[in-house]
Amino acid sequence: MAHYRAACAAAALIASLLLCTPGLQAQDNYPSRPIRMIIPFAAGGPTDIVGRIMGAKMGQVLGQQFVVENRNGAGGNIGADVVAKAPPDGYTILMATVSTNAINPGLYTHMPYDPINGFAPIGRVGVTPTLLLVNPSVPAKDVKSLIALLKANPGKYSFGSSGLGSILHLCGEEFKAKAGGLDVVHVPYKGSAPMDTDLMGGQVAWAFDATPTAMPLAKAGKLRAIGAGMAQRLPAMPDLPTLQEQGLPGFECYTWNAFLAPAGTPQPIVEKLNGAVNKALADPAVSSALEKAGINPTPGSTPASTEAFIKAELAKWAPIIKASGAHID
Repeated sequence: MAHYRAACAAAALIASLLLCTPGLQAQDNYPSRPIRMIIPFAAGGPTDIVGRIMGAKMGQVLGQQFVVENRNGAGGNIGADVVAKAPPDGYTILMATVSTNAINPGLYTHMPYDPINGFAPIGRVGVTPTLLLVNPSVPAKDVKSLIALLKANPGKYSFGSSGLGSILHLCGEEFKAKAGGLDVVHVPYKGSAPMDTDLMGGQVAWAFDATPTAMPLAKAGKLRAIGAGMAQRLPAMPDLPTLQEQGLPGFECYTWNAFLAPAGTPQPIVEKLNGAVNKALADPAVSSALEKAGINPTPGSTPASTEAFIKAELAKWAPIIKASGAHID
């Protein structure tokens, strides 16, 4: 009987310790309140569109609302830094992009966060191709004629981007290099929305833009799309040839999105979020919405494969950034 009482007392003690361990309780009950999704760019842009589509479905999967908070500035660094320094409890996550975790580390002299060790990868969402756009008044109907026009008029036809060192700037620099060198002026903007406004107004002649914002403008006839920036044609614009098809072999410029949490976030929480990402991408309505916006979904990712992908992207873009000469102190 004494042994029985002792065993019962020990079991009760262990149970009480488990119940009183806040970390274990928090993981078991996660999520018990709304989750803040930081989008490090302005509302209405490509990353914002992806985040809101995913957040709506992930909220249904997890039974808690995803509250979108746009914290734009410094090429995405401001918003990414908010997440890197947030409590690692799963209630603040980042909609990361190629800029925040692959381009900015090679562009900025002083980074406020570590693009790899500062985060716990959750999962990839999709790859977003770019389109080469021109103002309708520009007398170029395809890539070959645009290159000929730019070479015949050095310095006349400027191109816009969403900011110095942004992916759209680097697309333009890669285009210039693969076209054999072009004398064109780069005009950086604070986001793709003001860039597109000036592109439609003729203040700049051409630009690359991500498909979520570029496709509606092209389909409405407000801008002319003359080339797709990925290796394959866009399913949403199958008649538009790629830049590779139009004489620029190896040209491929895109952005991507992935969810990241602060480093130190418990693995069970990371796995639960990863499951929500992949369940959302498996929903035909979500994948269709992304594809209609011009985004290629990347379902089935794991935290480990997401980390490996980001490391590969860092290595890929570093030499391109260096060759462009883009640098921010």
